[in-house]
Amino acid sequence: MTVVRINAITVPADSGDELARRFAARAGAVDNQDGFEGFELLKPTDGRTTWLVVTRWRDEEAFRAWMNSPAFGHGHRSAAERAGGPAAASAPVGISSELWSYEVAGGSPG
Repeated sequence: MTVVRINAITVPADSGDELARRFAARAGAVDNQDGFEGFELLKPTDGRTTWLVVTRWRDEEAFRAWMNSPAFGHGHRSAAERAGGPAAASAPVGISSELWSYEVAGGSPG
């Protein structure tokens, strides 16, 4: 059964482009994880400041295995750190974050 995890990140209005840039810099970091089915970064278009990071996983165990893996830590480092350099002195982009959990209960294949 597919599970969906949504990281709802509140971002100041002037920081959204930086958030998108950081996600683009680590595109594909999770793609080869066992049980990973897909990812979208959703930018608000209605004046809200909450961006959504939507991931889909084969099951809860696959999601938890990724969260506890070295790949999780590696994917959440700065680009400089992932290249073997020192930690970047960049400030956090988000003000707050919540993890929402869902399972697919119905829908259409598109």
